[in-house]
Amino acid sequence: MNARLMGTLLATVLVLPGGAHAAEAKGCAAKRLDLERQIATAEAQGNSGRVAGLRQALSQVRANCTDKGLRQQRLDDIQEKLRQVGERERELREARAEGDADKIQKRTDKLRDARRELAEARAELQR
Repeated sequence: MNARLMGTLLATVLVLPGGAHAAEAKGCAAKRLDLERQIATAEAQGNSGRVAGLRQALSQVRANCTDKGLRQQRLDDIQEKLRQVGERERELREARAEGDADKIQKRTDKLRDARRELAEARAELQR
């Protein structure tokens, strides 16, 4: 078997169990598992530049990530997204008061995007 095929098989073996464990892991452990999975995939694809970058990121997560700090970052992100939703709602109210259909549509789209980002930030808090 050639080395590339062996690498692909090894990555498949590593990725499948890692994915199952990553779903169970939370916080910094989930981040580490995800990075390890990405490294295995990049190695199997022979992407040495990506492997180097991912190893650097993994090193930073191992050195600096704490569950408490990560949770606070995610809570701060949610607060920012809530602020953005409030701002978009205010902009939409103003556009409706002006009666400009084009502005109303644009502001509605921006509000929808802000709400989607808020939902994503809230989901990230559970990881």
